[in-house]
Amino acid sequence: MIEVYGMVPEYGRRGHPPTRKKAGTGWLYLQMVKQRDESGHFVGTKLKAIFGRLESLIQWLGTVTAYSERSHLTSRLFNSRQTRKTLAFSKDLGCCRAAATWEDMYYDLVKPRKSLHLPVRNVPGRKWTSHTQSMAAHFRGRSENRMCGIMIVTMPF
Repeated sequence: MIEVYGMVPEYGRRGHPPTRKKAGTGWLYLQMVKQRDESGHFVGTKLKAIFGRLESLIQWLGTVTAYSERSHLTSRLFNSRQTRKTLAFSKDLGCCRAAATWEDMYYDLVKPRKSLHLPVRNVPGRKWTSHTQSMAAHFRGRSENRMCGIMIVTMPF
């Protein structure tokens, strides 16, 4: 993280100029290490604050890993640039960000969800109709203009 996002501090006019990158001032990073017993079964998690205070990190991020692990797995399944040991693995950070943004837009706006299926009446051979999250939000009266997000995704060349 520091190697990619860190910044070299300004030279303070004493000693050698700094060359190593340092973490930002407002960084928050919580590491959750899985604890296992002798047979390899999951026992619990141990929380470790990498950047920030542990109390504020727990309040901000929580202590459950299931949501973040599910999100990362879904992202890797839809985006081959995040899967290691493939030809499509993205080493360029700008292209990786653009591909991740495009994958998030597809997942949120285009991909139909089984949990949002609605029964269909008077159509022979069909029992259900599929809907996306944006369609369901529109049906519930929360129609935000999210489609403008697709227009701002550009490839950084």
